[in-house]
Parts: sequence; structure tokens; C-alpha cells
Amino acid sequence: MSSDHTPPHPPFARWMAQTNSVTRTFLAAARMPDMINLAGGLPAPHTYPAQELAEIAREAVANHPTDTLGYGPIEGLPELRDALADRFSTDTLTLTHANVLITTSGMQGLDLLGKTLVDAGDTIATQFPTYLGALDAWRPRLPVYRNMRLESPDFMPERLMAGAKFAYTVPNFSNPTGRLIPGTIRRHLVQAAHTTGTWLVEDDPYGGLLFDGTPLPRLIDISAGILGTDAPYQGPIVYMGTVSKQIAPGLRVGWMVAAPEMIEALALAKQGSDMCTSGLTQRVALGALRSGLIERLQPDLCTLYRMRRDALCTALDTYLSDLFEWEVPVGGMFVWAIARDPTLDTDQVLHRAMQAGVCVSPSSVFDAEGTYRAALRLNFTLNAPEQLHEGIRRLALACKP
Repeated sequence: MSSDHTPPHPPFARWMAQTNSVTRTFLAAARMPDMINLAGGLPAPHTYPAQELAEIAREAVANHPTDTLGYGPIEGLPELRDALADRFSTDTLTLTHANVLITTSGMQGLDLLGKTLVDAGDTIATQFPTYLGALDAWRPRLPVYRNMRLESPDFMPERLMAGAKFAYTVPNFSNPTGRLIPGTIRRHLVQAAHTTGTWLVEDDPYGGLLFDGTPLPRLIDISAGILGTDAPYQGPIVYMGTVSKQIAPGLRVGWMVAAPEMIEALALAKQGSDMCTSGLTQRVALGALRSGLIERLQPDLCTLYRMRRDALCTALDTYLSDLFEWEVPVGGMFVWAIARDPTLDTDQVLHRAMQAGVCVSPSSVFDAEGTYRAALRLNFTLNAPEQLHEGIRRLALACKP
């Protein structure tokens, strides 16, 4: 005999009420007919080196069946860890495999940081505005955020980082602003990490996408210079990278470089997350690194993305210069357009833009409080110049109801 009344299910976790659906929206936008997606940090699919990766994968399975098809070490394949340690070692920075953890994408690295360091109510100091994927990753930990406005004249990193479990930065072509953090600020951040003992996260998915000028030193290199020792790195910087932006995001291979004690703690957290990153994709990433694939792809990739950046900025000049201001980024994937009228609500602009056939990222999702609504993040890497022009034309219509 069945009952007409089913008791209610237990409620979902509290943090679920605080999340947003924007990431799901702009990933889905890629499959909507006639929708121009300017929202996501997505590479151009035609740049994926499919044939080269297919050959590397074939050889990997044939020659390393246990590595590619079986379970692997939680920390990652030893050969890949060694290769990355060699890749990022410099005259002042000494790394070994004990300094490297392989992650299932950069996003897993962010999730592991939260699991390893943050309890409910703990403070995270974040570069503001903040990458929305990082905010999504840490939301279940129920942290308190302390915004760091790195370009502010009164920026005091020691005061902002003191007492935080860690500080989070994207120094190279920051997500969402696209800015390259100057060398002076980099040194101040690193010195503050050494002074306060606070872990300083350097998230660097875009560092290889430099279009103009010369690279600036990594935070971890600056830190190694302060330590002044030939011993393997033991400092407070946690450096993060990925193959997603320079090879292909579908590989889902990233890495974390840090002091061995941090790597051990992160590996313990990873054990309860996915046990190990795919051995197949690790072997593919290793083959790509050993063959110099990234270095061969980089010049053409930067030329393509520089052209698309210029096309987007030209379209902004044509259609939206009266409503927004922006800086032309020297690399990366994004232009950060700030409304000249601070009362413009870009959450509302997003809804009208979707109706007009263009998807953009409103600034509210890059603010832990969700209150900053006067800017847009615009991606230029996914679309061809003519689509960028049309997308900005549609966006202008949405901004002028």
C-alpha cells in the first residue's frame, strides 16, 4: 500500500545556495545556434594539435600500457614530475620531483588548496576582481574573503595577507582583467609572503600567451632569489600551471609546484578526490613537453590571438567607446571593459545580450560578494575577427535598451 505523501528530502548543503550558474551558461552557449560566445576563457579549437597528440597517445598506450591504462601514483607520473621540475628550475630556483604534484586540470589544484588549507570562517586574500572558478572551488569551504586591489596606490600586501590561510593571484594576464602585474608589485607580494608566512598562490595558465614585450619574473623565482640557496625550494609560493591554454583543455592536466611539505599535504587531499590523474593524458602531456610541441605552437598561437585581440578592441572602439573604457592587454585571453556609468548593471546586460545572440561575463561573478556589477569580461581567443565584430555590435544593442 503506497502513501500519497512522500516526506521531503534532506536539504542540499548550505553552500549550494551561494553558487552561480554563469560558468554553465557560457559553456553551454558554445552549442547554441547563432550564439556568439565572448564569455568563456576558451581557446580556438582549430589550434588543437590533434594529429600530433593522436600519435603521442598511440605511442604512449603501445609502449606504456600500465601507466596509461592502470592506476598511477597519486602525486603523478614520476617522469612528468621530473620533466616539470627541470622545466621550471632556473639559476636561482632548484626543483625536484618532490616539489611537483600533477593535478587533473588547474581547477583541481584550486579545489585541493581549499581542502588542504581552509576551514569554515577562515580568510583567503584574493586579487580583486577574482577568477570565478577559484571562487566556485572554494565556496564549499565557506571562507571569508579579503580583497587585494593590487594596483591601488595604498595597496599594503603585508596587512592584507597577515592572518589569511593563503593569498591568491594571477600575475600574468589576470583573469578576469587581463592585466600583467608589474614587477614592483610582484616583489612586494613575495616579500609579504616571506614576512607573514602566508602561502602565496601564483596561478599561471596564461603566462605563455605573451603578445607584446618581455616576460616578467615568476613569483616563485623572486622567492627563490630571496631564499638564496641551491637547496630544493622550501618557500611560501605555490605555483600552478596547465596545458589547457597552450595545447588543449581536454587533456585536463595541470601541476602545482611548491615546498615538499605543501606537495605532501595536497597529495593527501587529492587521494580523496580522484586518487590519480589519468595516466594516458599525463603520458600525452609528457610527450608534448619532450617533443617541444608547446614551443612549436606558441608563435602561431600568439600571432592568432594578437590579431583577435586587436579585432575585439577595434570593435569596442566602434560600438561601445561611449559606454565603456578598457586597457589593451599585452597577452592572455581577456579584455576587461569597465562601464563609464558605475550604475550600469551588467547582470541585466547579460540577460539582454543573450536575447541579442551574444554571451558575456558580468563582473558580479568575479566578486565574492556579487555586488560589483559595472564591468564585463570579454574573451577574444575563441572567435574569428568577423564574429568578434558582430558580437560587439550585438552587445552594443543590449547595452542601449
